Amino acid sequence: MRIRKALITAANTRQRTLPLQTLIDQAGETKSALQVILEEAAGAGVEEFGVVVCPGDEAAFAEACGSLRSRVQFIVQATPRGYGHAVLLGQRFVGDEPFLHLVGDHLHVTHSEKSCARQLIEVAMAANAPVSAVQATRESQLTSFGAVGGRLVGGAQPLYQVEAVLEKPTPTIAEQELLVPGLRAGFYLCFFGMHVLGPELFPILSDQQRVEPDRALGLSPALHLLAARRRYLAFAVNGRRFDIGAPYGLLFAQLALSLSGRDRDRVLTQIVELLAVRADGP
Repeated sequence: MRIRKALITAANTRQRTLPLQTLIDQAGETKSALQVILEEAAGAGVEEFGVVVCPGDEAAFAEACGSLRSRVQFIVQATPRGYGHAVLLGQRFVGDEPFLHLVGDHLHVTHSEKSCARQLIEVAMAANAPVSAVQATRESQLTSFGAVGGRLVGGAQPLYQVEAVLEKPTPTIAEQELLVPGLRAGFYLCFFGMHVLGPELFPILSDQQRVEPDRALGLSPALHLLAARRRYLAFAVNGRRFDIGAPYGLLFAQLALSLSGRDRDRVLTQIVELLAVRADGP
């Protein structure tokens, strides 16, 4: 297995501008969130990028790609028919290859020497199977993410055999269907916004769209069916995701990038000064 292509979805009409927001990366350079995402994938060996966008957004996204613009192909989702539909639109771009899938409203900060994307790709290549990155998440945040249930199979690695996938479950449903042995009470394995998937996903999405053509097409139901058909894994990446569409999400992402980069000491000093002023205030 070799991962040459990445498919990035950024066509949610409520979140279409999020990848265009700017941050300061670990090297102290100003970049769009989209460029940070592209560079993470490129650093993991990805050569070509397909970015699913809303009609009319191509020019703004092209400018936001930075130095990787020549390697990016835009795929227009003409009508908002769901996340799964956006992924399905990437079928022609992906072809018959496995691919890295990222979402345009999540940034990732690694806690190791390897980027989150590289960690995931290496696991998928070793397992020769589709793998979704996951993060242990408090049950209070379940309604913001897709979540998986399964069992630990990785031994020393946090690698799980996926047995069920649900989109934004309630804590009650998650407790019934998504418990993972060994995970802390009150925590569940939720998606990280990063997957390595194979072309076998596309016929599943096509079939589900054909059965219910008038409903928004989701990705989680297709992944649930994928788990029933073949070996499908989840990997707890050594890092953290940041949903830049959540309240203070962009702020937390910027802090995480800063604290893992060259300006760590400077940022820490300013945070301490701000806290000191607050402590001395009325």
